[in-house]
Amino acid sequence: MVRKKGSLILCGAFLFVAWNALLLLFLWGRPPIGRLGEGGGAEPGAGEEWGAGKAQVGGANGLAGEVIRLAEEVESELETQKKLLKQIQSHRELWEQRKELGKRESEGTKDEKNIEEPKKPQQIPAVPQSHKIVDDTKTVTKNTQTIMVAPPQLVTKEQKLDQENKKMVENEVGLTKPSPQIIIPILVIACDRVTVKRSLDKLIQYRPSAELYPIIVSQDCGHADTARVIGSYGSQITHISQPDLADIPVRPDHRKFQGYYKIARHYRWALNQVFNVFAYSTVVIVEDDLEVAPDFFEYFRALYPILRSDPTLWCISAWNDNGRDGLVDPGKADLLYRTDFFPGLGWMLLKEVWAELEPKWPKAFWDDWMRHPEQRKNRSCIRPEISRTITFGRKGVSLGQFFDQYLRYIKLNAEFVPFTKQDLSYLVREKYDETFEKEVYSAPLVKVEELQHGGSLKGSGPFRVQYSSRDSFKVLARNLGVMDDLKSGVPRAGYRGVVSFISRGRRIYLAPPEGWTKYDTSWS
Repeated sequence: MVRKKGSLILCGAFLFVAWNALLLLFLWGRPPIGRLGEGGGAEPGAGEEWGAGKAQVGGANGLAGEVIRLAEEVESELETQKKLLKQIQSHRELWEQRKELGKRESEGTKDEKNIEEPKKPQQIPAVPQSHKIVDDTKTVTKNTQTIMVAPPQLVTKEQKLDQENKKMVENEVGLTKPSPQIIIPILVIACDRVTVKRSLDKLIQYRPSAELYPIIVSQDCGHADTARVIGSYGSQITHISQPDLADIPVRPDHRKFQGYYKIARHYRWALNQVFNVFAYSTVVIVEDDLEVAPDFFEYFRALYPILRSDPTLWCISAWNDNGRDGLVDPGKADLLYRTDFFPGLGWMLLKEVWAELEPKWPKAFWDDWMRHPEQRKNRSCIRPEISRTITFGRKGVSLGQFFDQYLRYIKLNAEFVPFTKQDLSYLVREKYDETFEKEVYSAPLVKVEELQHGGSLKGSGPFRVQYSSRDSFKVLARNLGVMDDLKSGVPRAGYRGVVSFISRGRRIYLAPPEGWTKYDTSWS
């Protein structure tokens, strides 16, 4: 249709120009206005000499005026033709653009039919233009990101990159590839710890690109010394401030938990800034007392396509709750797991998931709230064998809970693993579950006494230790040195009820009986 219209326009333009050319030839060939000579000549003196009388002079002037008038008419006509031709050309270019756009959309539709689309809602990420975050006292300006324009449709740089990334995820053949250019912002949740400097120093040290990994530090509490530390990094980071510093009304028995209420309020505000103001499509959240590993950024970049493509996942975490020395395999820095327990402590979240969680975000204890079945919806996270974060903040609202017994001994990975060059498709649930269950339940069943010092068990494993109740799990976990608490029935680092760890150099699976189907929420 576009081609037919273009041909008609060209034919019309040609006929228009030809007609005006004939008109010009006619005007040049007609006799002059004035006295004609007897011989019919059109030139002065062709049959009769021009006199010098008054009538003769008036005739000559009239002829000259007529010639000038005709010339002006011709010039005006040519100018009109020029404008018409410009309009024709502009319409032709617009139709060509529409034709090309339609062709690209048609090809894109074919590609989508050939590639299995993820079941999650699709959200096209946007790279923000210059943003200003305003609090009660100051304005902080966000560095500008380039937006690429392709008329007649606006397409941002990150939208184009994210679309290309989605096409790279090939579920039909079980192959996942990393997105090399997706922008992954790091959100640092800060309050009144000047030791946030330790966290920021490591993030900046290991960050491979400021453009691909913008760091946003969101500060609550209004602590001046901490604000000065954050401000000292200048343009290397973006510093925003949570504007509402007032106490939150709570019931009398929760006054001691005021800090947990403020943390939940801060998280909600900060994540809304990242997704709704800065308009990013994903984020990695860390707190001001976390130190990251050298391959922290590599880890999240490689796992982003898995998170985007597998609807049974809802986060990527850098943390292993049982990741202390002696419980992890130091030679397996590249080993990754699925887990039903929300780990936090350095985790990636998609904008679509935040849109689901934000309307019902809790007033306090947000991390335990995330572990409820109503939020988890049978979805899992990815976690590493060896943690990519450690915490150095003993003092906080939790008053050092678990820190002295567990957290201070967590092993931080020191070996850089090139995850983006590995095939991580084994983490997709369909593949993972089959392999995981086979490995766990083909392992010999042993008693915990056989694994302890002085036991008669021989071999390098793996071995399986079975629990059948909440109390038996707790007893076995304590004896084996792993964390024994459960949230909504889910053990820390557990997947399908199974906790995997190293004990005295052997791989151990602390597992429920074969045939497990679901968690018992009363086990909490």
